[in-house]
Amino acid sequence: MVLLRCKTVANDFMTDNLGFGGERRRQLNIDCLEGRATFRDTFQEMLDSISTPFPECIKLLCDNIKLDPYFNDFYHWAKKNNVPVIVLSSGMVPIIRALLVKLVGPEGEEIPIISNNVVDRPGRSRDQKDGWTIQFHDDSGFGHDKSLTIRPYAQHFVDRPHETRPTMFYAGDGVSDLSAARETDLLFAKKGRDLVTYCEREGVPFTIFEDWQSILEATKEIYDGKTSVKKVAAEGAKGFKEEEELKKEGKEEATTK
Repeated sequence: MVLLRCKTVANDFMTDNLGFGGERRRQLNIDCLEGRATFRDTFQEMLDSISTPFPECIKLLCDNIKLDPYFNDFYHWAKKNNVPVIVLSSGMVPIIRALLVKLVGPEGEEIPIISNNVVDRPGRSRDQKDGWTIQFHDDSGFGHDKSLTIRPYAQHFVDRPHETRPTMFYAGDGVSDLSAARETDLLFAKKGRDLVTYCEREGVPFTIFEDWQSILEATKEIYDGKTSVKKVAAEGAKGFKEEEELKKEGKEEATTK
């Protein structure tokens, strides 16, 4: 089973282009990462800065957001091999569904989504300016605490030991993924993003991915029994440490010149 999050790029794009801009958004992400604010509060602030009617938001995103390279290859391999793919997101279902259908095709309607939703503001309509807002999935500080969504999958097999427990993977990148970081067998964290910073700081095992090709290759090898989750995680940690050491050496060398 692969649990993935719909990339922050859609929410970031709306905030940067229709809301208060990238500088304020980035500061709020840092506040969340460093524990000074909750994701729920920072995301609500971002969305409150957007007055554009909701249908126009969806059109803008569908016109501008590109699919992560190789995701289609991954999705079709997973479907062919009966590997469930579920989208866990701190975004909003209508936006995610529209993007999946636009980017994946009609099959995008088949992919399960567990996320927040959209509601009309009192006395207004989402078709109007300032007419919509987010309806959070739960009451947590995340708005959608993904750990609370993932745990029942694992508990199902604890309660039914006669059933074979599937291996669970999670792919994410940002501050909204922090609650999910410890909940699956293997965590893929997007290179250079906030989830990597969090995992490194908190000692959460992870393996780096740059695009869905690397996730597909690793998942295939695990599925075919050519490697194990433990080995992939160990190699990922080793590779990340080696890369960080090389960066550090490069900075030290530049400083001494």
